[in-house]
Amino acid sequence: MSSALPADLDYLVARLHGRRGQFAEADRLDTLCRLRTMTDLVRALNPHSRFTTVTDFQHGLIQAMVQELADFASQLTGAGSALMAWLRIRFQVENLKVLARAFATGKPLQVARAYLVPLPDDLSLDFEALVAADSAESFALAAPAGILRKGLTAMAPAYTEEPRPIVLEATLDRIYFLELLNRTRSLTGDARSDSMMIAKQEVDTFHLMLVARGRFGYDLSAAQLERFHVPGAGITRDRFAQMLAADTLREVASLAAGLALDPLPTPEDRHAAGAQATDAPLLETLAWNRYLRLARRAFRHSHMGLGAVVAFAAIRRIEVANLITLSEGIRNDMPSDAIRRRLIPRDTEAAHV
Repeated sequence: MSSALPADLDYLVARLHGRRGQFAEADRLDTLCRLRTMTDLVRALNPHSRFTTVTDFQHGLIQAMVQELADFASQLTGAGSALMAWLRIRFQVENLKVLARAFATGKPLQVARAYLVPLPDDLSLDFEALVAADSAESFALAAPAGILRKGLTAMAPAYTEEPRPIVLEATLDRIYFLELLNRTRSLTGDARSDSMMIAKQEVDTFHLMLVARGRFGYDLSAAQLERFHVPGAGITRDRFAQMLAADTLREVASLAAGLALDPLPTPEDRHAAGAQATDAPLLETLAWNRYLRLARRAFRHSHMGLGAVVAFAAIRRIEVANLITLSEGIRNDMPSDAIRRRLIPRDTEAAHV
């Protein structure tokens, strides 16, 4: 989408409704899953694209979305523009998490550099300073100035106590989500309610996975994880504490029902569906299914309002994630049906919690 579009909300949203019809979803996504080569996939998505490698394809998808968000920010004003600008920061945070993971595990940051997505200059990182970091404090000081650096600096003592990658990664996510809720809260009317529904779902997915992976996967204590709670989402601090104190992931899922997860099926329904054991990947799938469902609902409800722009960005994010997963499946020569089962929304009917 060109940044030359006029700063007119009605015109912008009308264009987005047209663009929405071209998304790789439903039947079109099924068709794409049946393609067996990356050349065919690229040709189906954009006949004019010059395909080189799978990595270039994936980076191109992300870069296009970053540019779209920049275009939206330039076409909107006030709180709407500020929110779109912050959504771009998500990709800078993901790059910083790659380097934080390398820093925490002792992997050479030069090796980690291969996993970074090239981003515009305003989202670049001071790679040399990050490479030279020899402590959590110096790593924090090498982070982008402002909210990210301040938040990492405040959490540096926690990393010193528990020097594990999840501490730095969860810190970066928490910083991002706090500001996401702040900027979403600054919207007004239906745009605020529709956009907040989407933002809260993303934050509560973070809360859910902190418990599922941090507590049950990495065996971190409740005290270590409680500090990462993000106030203002659907899962309150008290509910988060209950989830951290749960004995099983199934109990965690029950506590997250109606918040990070859609209402769970009854025991009778689970038995009829041949329920599988609950695990973290399944919970994450259910949470992202809900995210997409809420984004689609917000897009329909807002229709020609600012909320439609926010919802479009959320749906677009899932499209990009699906296409990246699809390209990985093709690269690894996975069967079409196996690739389709990895995409969002994912059919979990036979794998209910």
